[in-house]
Amino acid sequence: METRVAVIGIVVENYESAEALNSVLHEYGKYIIGRMGIPYREKKINVISVAIDAPQDIISALSGKIGKLPGVSAKTAFSNAIFVE
Repeated sequence: METRVAVIGIVVENYESAEALNSVLHEYGKYIIGRMGIPYREKKINVISVAIDAPQDIISALSGKIGKLPGVSAKTAFSNAIFVE
């Protein structure tokens, strides 16, 4: 199986979507290397970065599901390296 390492940048503008976001991240938990969340209280948003090691289609599916949540946007940056497991 070929995997890639990527970082998904997430901006949460609708706090009511936080539970759904956590549920989606939990669903893909076996691929997640780590995550960091930063609450930006002055602007009432949250910024989250998720490092992931997974097949490219899994990463794209996760990013797509996140981006469909109301008030949540996501962008993915892929590494150029491909790993074979």
